[in-house]
Amino acid sequence: MRRLLLILPAVLGWLAITWFAGIRPGLLLLLGFGFGAALSGARFGFTTGWRNLITQRDPWGMVGQMILVALCALLAFPLLNNFQDEIVGAVAPITWSLVIGALVFGFSMQLADGCGSGTMYKAGASSPTSWAALPGFVTGSFLGASHLSAWVHLGGPLEFIDGASSKQPTDLIKIFGIQSALLITLGLCVAVAVISIAVSAREHRTKARQLPSIAPRWLWGAIAIAVLYALHLLVAGQPWGVVYGLGLWGAKAFSALGMDLSADAFWGIAPHADRLIEPVLWDVTSVTNIGLLYGALIADRWHQPKSATTPWPSASQLVIGVLAGLAMGYSSRLAFGCNVGAYLGGIASASLHGWVWFAFAFIGSIFGVRARIRAKIV
Repeated sequence: MRRLLLILPAVLGWLAITWFAGIRPGLLLLLGFGFGAALSGARFGFTTGWRNLITQRDPWGMVGQMILVALCALLAFPLLNNFQDEIVGAVAPITWSLVIGALVFGFSMQLADGCGSGTMYKAGASSPTSWAALPGFVTGSFLGASHLSAWVHLGGPLEFIDGASSKQPTDLIKIFGIQSALLITLGLCVAVAVISIAVSAREHRTKARQLPSIAPRWLWGAIAIAVLYALHLLVAGQPWGVVYGLGLWGAKAFSALGMDLSADAFWGIAPHADRLIEPVLWDVTSVTNIGLLYGALIADRWHQPKSATTPWPSASQLVIGVLAGLAMGYSSRLAFGCNVGAYLGGIASASLHGWVWFAFAFIGSIFGVRARIRAKIV
């Protein structure tokens, strides 16, 4: 009966969205359920995987992520190359906003104990810290989008090499062709995985400890998410994303409160201005986010009810969660996305900015983990 009560709202929601919004939004809701269930069921956390590598020298979270990225690239590259009129990738230039945004995001996500997808699926699984971070994320994403054009005008680090080309995305498929682009991407994935394992193994040998074996959840989680990612690409015509939908929720909320966004540098122009007028279910990212939240809830409660003894975070941890969520939302807009839209989506779209995001977000996470320890966040 408990499982039936979990599934019934999902079925009714899918029927309602399909009836009122159409077949594609209905399919996207189902994919959102899948993303949430896979992330929560596998506990596939980008934030936790990085933190485990930094603090415990456990490489398998990073290895699982590289498997996921490699699988998404294998599935997405042919689609992006052969259906350029129907499917667009998550490509972006390498700007100072990207570098700064990725650094801040990597730092903040360790304090919030969740990145873009992590905050969403943990909120769906009833994490108080994630529910504290989520409104901040929504607000920050809304504000960051409004300020994005000003940040992008600061230019980028590649201007020292070629000022004109630095303002354009670096698409590896267009530069090298699909085969070379795929080899480069897979090679970088293997290199990151090997380095992570080697550094961890050396640390464990130094301390006379055996390197733990990889947990199966990192493998099946990567496979499940990669398949869902490819299906989303086919249904939506664009990579899976999280941040835009959250920013849109914020824009709709502030607009409902009387704020005039007609002159806003981002929300006041098409197609974003149209999104403010249209129902939220018309937006691809919003529908997937809604499904992700409920899919995570289903996976979390499927085997047993939520334990009543789950410790409640302190007031200071909740405040830190709100502020970290605000910083994540704002910085993710500067960086053209979060771990999903910029890191996974960027690399799986053969865009060099995805690797740049990954590098600087990881550096930010190193400092974020130190701040987390000092703040005594469990």
